[in-house]
Amino acid sequence: MKQVNGYVQEPMATPQSELEQDGVVQQQEYHEQQMNSIATHAGEAQEFSLAIKPKGPPLFKLSALYKSRLKSCIFLHFLLFFVMLAKLSEDILDRMDIFILELEELFIPKPLPFEYLWTGSIIFAIIGLRGLARNRLSSLNSYAAGTVVLGVCPLIGAAIWFYSDVAEYADKKQEAEVEKWQGIPVGLWWYGFVTVAVQVHFYSIYFAYKLIKIWRIKLKRV
Repeated sequence: MKQVNGYVQEPMATPQSELEQDGVVQQQEYHEQQMNSIATHAGEAQEFSLAIKPKGPPLFKLSALYKSRLKSCIFLHFLLFFVMLAKLSEDILDRMDIFILELEELFIPKPLPFEYLWTGSIIFAIIGLRGLARNRLSSLNSYAAGTVVLGVCPLIGAAIWFYSDVAEYADKKQEAEVEKWQGIPVGLWWYGFVTVAVQVHFYSIYFAYKLIKIWRIKLKRV
C-alpha cells in the first residue's frame, strides 16, 4: 500500500490476480464435489453389503434344531403306538388263543381295520429315526410318505367312520344309541386320539420337510 496526500491507496486488482482467485475457488469446489461423491459411494457400498448379508442361522444349526424337534415328535408317536397296542392287545391275544381274564373283563371294543393300519405307521417311525441318525435323505423321504399313508389317512378314516356317532351323542347326549366304553361313546375316545395323533403327524411331516430341504441344499453344495 502507498500513502498519497495523507490517504492510503490500495493496490488495484489486476486481471492475473482475479484469475488466480477464481482458480482457487474452482479447485475448492472440485475437491468438495469429489469428497461428496466418495461419501455417497461409500454409503451405497455399505448398504449393498448389508443387503447381501445372509440372514438367519446357518444351515447346520437349523438342521440340528429340526432333527431335535422331529425326534420329539417320533417319541410321541411311539407313546401313541403303545396306547393303540394296549387297545389291540385283547384281539391279538385272542388270535393267538391266549385267554387273560382281566382283559376280558374290560370289554374292550373290537378293533376296526384302520386301527391295525395306523399301528403299521410305527415302521416308518423307526425308518425315520434311523434316517436321522445317519443323515439319510432317502429314509426321511420314506418316513414322510409312510406317515401320510399309514398315519394320517387311517385317522381321517376313523374321523369319518365315527362322525355320525359323535354327532348323535352331541345332539341327544345320554339318550343316544351309540357304542360306549367306560360310559363314554367309542367315537369320543377315537376323536380324542385323532386330535392328538393328527397334530403329532402334522408336525412330524413339517419338520421332516424342512430337513429334506436343508439336506438337499447341502448335497448341491458338495
